[in-house]
Amino acid sequence: MKSLLALPLLLIAFPDRMPIPAHAPGRVSTDGRFGWPGVYFEGRFKGADVTVRVETGGEPVRVLVDGAVRATLAEAKPSEFSVTGLAPGEHIVRLEKVTESQSGGPRFLGFSTKGNAMPARPRARQIEFIGDSHSVGYGNTSPTRECDADRVRATTDTQLAFGPLAARALNADYRVIAYSGYGIVRNYSGRMPGENLPFLYPRAVPGDAAAAAPDPAWRPRVIVINLGTNDFSTALKPGEAWPDEGALHADYRAKYADFIRALKHVQPQARFVLMAPDRFAADVAAVAKVTGASLLNVPALELTGCNWHPSLKDHRAMADLVEKAAAPLF
Repeated sequence: MKSLLALPLLLIAFPDRMPIPAHAPGRVSTDGRFGWPGVYFEGRFKGADVTVRVETGGEPVRVLVDGAVRATLAEAKPSEFSVTGLAPGEHIVRLEKVTESQSGGPRFLGFSTKGNAMPARPRARQIEFIGDSHSVGYGNTSPTRECDADRVRATTDTQLAFGPLAARALNADYRVIAYSGYGIVRNYSGRMPGENLPFLYPRAVPGDAAAAAPDPAWRPRVIVINLGTNDFSTALKPGEAWPDEGALHADYRAKYADFIRALKHVQPQARFVLMAPDRFAADVAAVAKVTGASLLNVPALELTGCNWHPSLKDHRAMADLVEKAAAPLF
């Protein structure tokens, strides 16, 4: 996993074009696969054309040039998309992941141009978001709360979730490590016991047990965590690991603090912001106190997205809060 990708296959794939170095702040495996939400690739070039190659795996990815959407690609077979007739001068090409894929994932095959490639230009600021479906942007563009799995997939846009919105306002590169339904110690309705977000966090791709390779270029100054909704949103069932709610809350506090300490060991320069909805704000406050993290209280949201998830309006409100909390920490 590197923030600047220069895959040898690009020289073979584009014999009549110049490969464009790609800046990739999100987690990307050594063979170009990416599965975590919100991953994006950016490149700079001078010329009238640019070509993007990607294996989508059936997951929608967007192609943008100079900030304007040119295509959304989702065919399972390898896709090649070209933009031509661009005005003279410098341009920025971007490929971004739209929705969540909990297994598999697309594979980036490169940017190229018949013009001149330019060095990638990472942003000076970096910010990481760790969370669940709220951080994913689950069903955030849906006009209704009633959604089946297909509608959730069609209306989830991580690029419009609070994390990427706040990062763009802060002019920061961002990474989103989030997985719908997972918590700190307990998942929604007690599903997949023994797994949780800290369990998945080290992976290069969420559906693959292989750990991400070290990435010395990724040194976020701020890490924002929003976890706990799935730990507490459903009642405990017989046979779960906690005898009662008190034990669950105590375990959540202890394991959350442990998770932050482990993150600090890898990213000692990072400052932490913990988002705290009212329902379990006292637990998050206790974790913030023992870890030295900043506490960010989240007010009640309208939750008119899919299956009572945050709407676009909610995400804009949360993004404003995150921006104000994170800006002094850079």
